[in-house]
Amino acid sequence: MDRRTVLRATVAGGAAAFAGSLWSGVASAAPAQPGPSPYGPLGAADANGLLLPAGFTSRVIARSRQVVPGTSYSWHDAPDGGACFTAGTGWIYVSNSEITPGGGASAIRFHADGTIASAYRILSNTNQNCAGGATPWGTWLSCEEVSRGFVYETYPQGGTNAVQRPALGRFKHEAAAADPHRKVIYLTEDESNGCFYRFTPTVWGDLSSGTLEVLVAGTATSGPVTWAPVPDPDGSPTATRGQVSGAKRFNGGEGCWYADGTCWFTTKGDNRVWAYDAVNQRIDLAYDDSLVSGTAPLTGVDNITGTGSGDLYVAEDGGNMEINLITPAGVVAPFVRISGQSSSEICGPAFSPDGSRLYFSSQRGTSGFSSGGITYEVRGPFR
Repeated sequence: MDRRTVLRATVAGGAAAFAGSLWSGVASAAPAQPGPSPYGPLGAADANGLLLPAGFTSRVIARSRQVVPGTSYSWHDAPDGGACFTAGTGWIYVSNSEITPGGGASAIRFHADGTIASAYRILSNTNQNCAGGATPWGTWLSCEEVSRGFVYETYPQGGTNAVQRPALGRFKHEAAAADPHRKVIYLTEDESNGCFYRFTPTVWGDLSSGTLEVLVAGTATSGPVTWAPVPDPDGSPTATRGQVSGAKRFNGGEGCWYADGTCWFTTKGDNRVWAYDAVNQRIDLAYDDSLVSGTAPLTGVDNITGTGSGDLYVAEDGGNMEINLITPAGVVAPFVRISGQSSSEICGPAFSPDGSRLYFSSQRGTSGFSSGGITYEVRGPFR
């Protein structure tokens, strides 16, 4: 079984099949610019308040503090980062809960036809679980966005207790992305002077021990980089981001996604999407709203995911409540907009195993409160 088949069998969404190589000359040439979407313009708002291109439809699959349809499980407050995993002939969507205290993460299991089979808790009694990342061995890394927060390894299939993974460092975690080729986990930090990290497990597939490093570079937005070990991953008394001289600063690290030699990550403080070329060990800007000609379509950059076609999907925290796509040709355009929810943010975009369904949440929904979260599914002719 080749590496693509192995990863497809565990982590849905086709991370290994993501055509990141199509971007190899794009990110270093110039950041993405506005242009026509490959799906055409957005239509009028549907019954769920979503503006979508022609041929796409939506449904609500869960609401905070309400029972998930077809189950007895009440969905969590403030749904945030998420991912999909294969489960028999169906799949599972997992979602974090960004509240303190209580936090944690939940899962919804789907039958092969997309109907909901069950819903359940996979992590409890943690704090401010924001984003995270899927591993090639089928677990979900749920990250605490608090000072000296932990990463928890959780089990989407259920039946196994989550495990705290302090070796991945204690800091204000945001997202994680697994690189199976170099056998490392990339990590973002949600601080205005945060860093970008990578964790190398002693044994790939076992996150109980290993080496935490921080990216080191100058102040330029592109060029070669190096990595340096973090002396004390526990982050006390000196925060991890303050332990290595020359560590590159990023303004509010958010989403993180790896595919085919590139780790894409976002920074909300400056509305940028970065591309870390793991093969050549360099960084470049894939998107920067200050370098856009005319009005920037993508602001408040947050969670990020990708598809087998090479498209990136970037969710907005605020902005005009859109998920924008960035194509391998360097075109950025809106894919979906949520109307009437200006006091919310879009979180947790993730694709089903066959790539035909996109899941995401409006963290605070129409109410503007964590108790008003709404989780959606969009179906259609994704390329």
